Amino acid sequence: MNPKLRRLLPRLLLVGLILGLALFAPLLTDQDPVKMTISERLQPPSADHYLGQDEYGRDILARLLYGARVSLAVALLAAAAAGVIGVTLGLVGGYFGGIAELFTVRLTDIVLSFPPMLLALLIVTILGPGAETLTLVLTILYTPGYARVAYGETLSARSVEYVEASRALGASPFRILFRTILPNISGPLIVQFSLTVASAILIESGLSFLGLGVVPPDSSWGLMIRAARGYMVYSPLPLLWPCLALTVTVLAVNALCDALRDIYDPKAAREGGLLQAARSLVRFPVAGEARRAEAEPAEDAQVKVSDLRIEFATPHGAFAAVDGVSLAIGRGETVAVVGESGSGKTMIGLSILRLIPGPHGSITAGSIALRTKQGDVLPLEQLDEEALEEVRGRDVAMVFQEPMTSLNPVYPVGEQIAEALRRHHDLNKREALAKAIELLERVGIPDAALRVRDYPHQMSGGMRQRVMIAIALSCTPALVVADEPTTALDVTVQAQILDLFQHLRDEGDSDLGLMFITHNLGVVAEIADRVLVMYCGRIVEEGPVREVFRDPRHPYTRGLLSSIPRVNQATGERAPLTAIPGTVPGPGERPQGCAFAPRCAFAEPRCSVEEPVAHSFAPGRSTRCLRWDELGPAAARDTEREITQEAGQ
Repeated sequence: MNPKLRRLLPRLLLVGLILGLALFAPLLTDQDPVKMTISERLQPPSADHYLGQDEYGRDILARLLYGARVSLAVALLAAAAAGVIGVTLGLVGGYFGGIAELFTVRLTDIVLSFPPMLLALLIVTILGPGAETLTLVLTILYTPGYARVAYGETLSARSVEYVEASRALGASPFRILFRTILPNISGPLIVQFSLTVASAILIESGLSFLGLGVVPPDSSWGLMIRAARGYMVYSPLPLLWPCLALTVTVLAVNALCDALRDIYDPKAAREGGLLQAARSLVRFPVAGEARRAEAEPAEDAQVKVSDLRIEFATPHGAFAAVDGVSLAIGRGETVAVVGESGSGKTMIGLSILRLIPGPHGSITAGSIALRTKQGDVLPLEQLDEEALEEVRGRDVAMVFQEPMTSLNPVYPVGEQIAEALRRHHDLNKREALAKAIELLERVGIPDAALRVRDYPHQMSGGMRQRVMIAIALSCTPALVVADEPTTALDVTVQAQILDLFQHLRDEGDSDLGLMFITHNLGVVAEIADRVLVMYCGRIVEEGPVREVFRDPRHPYTRGLLSSIPRVNQATGERAPLTAIPGTVPGPGERPQGCAFAPRCAFAEPRCSVEEPVAHSFAPGRSTRCLRWDELGPAAARDTEREITQEAGQ
């Protein structure tokens, strides 16, 4: 038996026993809990009264069992009601932020500002004592606790890649909140529930002890303790039984919830739990407005981006992560976007799906036109969130870099594929699951009918990436954005994934447009038709892959090509690797003139003053360099020699 199941069962049985004793109290005793026999007051245990009699001659066992019904009912109802309200407030406030946060989480802070017992006393004084009032009081008291836990966990979870992947599939905020985020934050919420139930039982008993809870002659553990306190010197047993019941119940509930937390916590599940069994910165200084190079898209371009600018607000001003980028991807075309980390290539991919990290990032200029499968052209930058949900997953999809974090750890992979299908197609659960099996077979996963029930942690990295590709292709989109889909994989698996993309495009989706974001030029040479080279948020060179690789016209492109391992075909010796000196400028550090000038072996004084504009020098070719015309094939060899000598010094 699984050790966690072995740990859970006795705790579950103990709590079940306590609830069963309360629920079936009328069947367990024929004594009336309110019937008084004054002549038999404070009698010890006997054959008729197993736990003895209290100060009014009432049967203690009957009062204990019926009192459990009241105490547990009040605690469970209050904890559940507070949980539903508080978790909803925390999820909404944490996910949406802004005004939503103000009217959800911040309002609960007002409740927290009052001492709990004083607030309880105030409400009881106004409404009067009773079980219903107690339930309302405890619900108000415990709602902020749930809200704060859910809020904090949602803030952490909303930026995780599997949440972004759900948004990329067009999932609604409601579905993301309650189907994606909530299951992944269930562990802390279960712990909160255990603490709330235990605390509610104690507070209910405390208020009843003070005469502000359950009204006599009804039974309650707090009332029993209050009554027994007066004569505990003469007869301690009537005080012992309710205190023992409180202690055992609180400890049992806490122990059970600890075990449940270990089961439902996604991290625990990846370590062998039972989940599978149970189920910015500163704006760049610009010398002058540069002309933007218009890409030359085909008339049937799947997507056309024009003069795109993406800014992030920071304490020091606005930082342009993408500055004036224009590109187009034609039907059936694969375009690779390359560059060092921080060049802005991922931001372009996210902008097409309008997934710019918020709340400080936004598209401040430019347009993004997407051609749907029906032939309509949509201005994505103008669509509201509801319209975007229809487009994401159906017309444009995304494959993220790390499949382990992009897949939701608490759902089987088949269910995650089926979710995308059910979102955009009129399929029931059985039909969607059958389609998911077909997609897994299509992307090359063996035994798909069995693997469809696997969780992400049960698959290898290559298989998880195949699942991500299956999700992206599930609704046959017109465009797929693949953000470094092979980076986290070993070389052999990388080759398999690239072959899979090539096969899918050549055999099944000849009209599929593909944006392939990568820093690996070897991948570009294998899969892409055209390449865009990015540096500091701008495209510095673009053109057909063969032409750019054979005749690069920007020093940065040359530097990237020089860093690729090569073997001399004549001698068989490995050519020396050369690194581009320096690093990509950070936010607010971009120099005047050409951003690459401080790292460029070809730079001259004017490069530090005059900002280069994009120059189209051949069909489909453009570069952003002042000395582009001097960088012919012969100059490429000289430049490579200069960089090699400089690196050696």
